[in-house]
Amino acid sequence: MKKAKKKQIINRMNYLSGHLEGVKKMIKDDKYCIDVILQNEAIIEAIKKVNQYILENHLNTCVTEAIRDKKEKERRKKIKELLKIFKNI
Repeated sequence: MKKAKKKQIINRMNYLSGHLEGVKKMIKDDKYCIDVILQNEAIIEAIKKVNQYILENHLNTCVTEAIRDKKEKERRKKIKELLKIFKNI
């Protein structure tokens, strides 16, 4: 993983950890259910953004290398992995 991208992802994950703790506190403090759900939705969107960063890095590193390589088997493997990911999105 590229160093700058890794730093960006770790920062986002740290933010998410704090956000999750905040939601846990909201639940302990019996905050309004809709407010808790809205915070959970924000967390879900933040996780999706992290996945976008990771996928971007993967495309720019592993997939690019596999395409440039002469090994057909490795290219097919990377393409199959990507199709599986996009199927689940």
